[in-house]
Amino acid sequence: MKRIGIIGSTGSIGRQALDVISRNPDKFEVVFISCNGNLELLKQQGAQCGARYLCSTGLAGEGILSGECEILKILDNEKIDMVLLAAVGAAGTVYAYETVKRGITLALANKESIVASGRILFDAAKRTGAKILPVDSEHSAIFQCLHGQDKRFLDKVTLTASGGAFRNTPADALEYVTLEQALRHPNWSMGSKITVDSATMMNKGLELIEARYLFDIEPSMLSVVIHPQSVVHSFVSFKDGSLIAQMGEPDMRTPIAYAMAYPERMESGVRPIDLAKVGSLTFFEPDMKKYPCLGIAVEVLKKDSNAPMIVMNAANEVAVAEFIGGQIEYRDIAGVISAVLDVCAPSEPEEIADVLSADAMAREASEKVIKRFYR
Repeated sequence: MKRIGIIGSTGSIGRQALDVISRNPDKFEVVFISCNGNLELLKQQGAQCGARYLCSTGLAGEGILSGECEILKILDNEKIDMVLLAAVGAAGTVYAYETVKRGITLALANKESIVASGRILFDAAKRTGAKILPVDSEHSAIFQCLHGQDKRFLDKVTLTASGGAFRNTPADALEYVTLEQALRHPNWSMGSKITVDSATMMNKGLELIEARYLFDIEPSMLSVVIHPQSVVHSFVSFKDGSLIAQMGEPDMRTPIAYAMAYPERMESGVRPIDLAKVGSLTFFEPDMKKYPCLGIAVEVLKKDSNAPMIVMNAANEVAVAEFIGGQIEYRDIAGVISAVLDVCAPSEPEEIADVLSADAMAREASEKVIKRFYR
């Protein structure tokens, strides 16, 4: 049995991971689960999955270990085979690093940690031999498509995107869209932050950067297409003209199960897709006028440097939080990110402390930009 810990068990990915585990009780022992503040759900989950430890990085509660250091103590003192990092945002960076530093397999559903600490994270994994397995549907797809392939013959890696809540909305009609509209994702059920990122397509920009590090692929070989049906989760093409795609229902339990069972497969609760019922699949290029956040991310990717990636990610997190909180408009998100990139230029990080310092610097700059220009 794999001994597993889940960081962010009360979020969308964490809940679905526990559902997969419940379908395969002979394959996993849950050592710990953690949340930030949803203590009641955490207790319910603990009772259902038999987790030995319940942890909270935010609110304190009876019978719950409180504080970030408690998770690190568990990693030090318990035999753990895998950590599923399902927490949202750059807050997951430390957990990702501390997991691989200990040689523990990391099932990664937190794209921001790679964006913020790509080279440092993967250098640590190389030193300890820790595996980093992708959980995002797009990166799981690429991982599966590249399995057994020689990357010397690779031509291009293409990530598919749903296009988010506004894929059918003209660019000039986005001036006054609301939070409620941005949260109406047509295909996926996700948390607020990632759903807004999907609407702006910043999520796809972050995923391009994530793919660059996960698969050690040059930025020029990465691209994005919009695929409204979300059936093809990504595809790769080779120099001989071959193209390999991974397909399936738009259900996160499939990539979650693949990462947790790797190198095997197991029951996920998702049935194979019926292509005859799907009927047709469509693909088209993203409109950069509609998705300026994606354009910003592509330019940052071209720099192939962690420092501007950290700044962009932090500015996006702050801007999205302000939009969700009703403090800025949807159209302001890209403006905030662009302005912060212009004024904030930390040194390239050499260690994880530098990443956290640059992240804090970028968040402070973001607050100043918003206060000066958008309030």
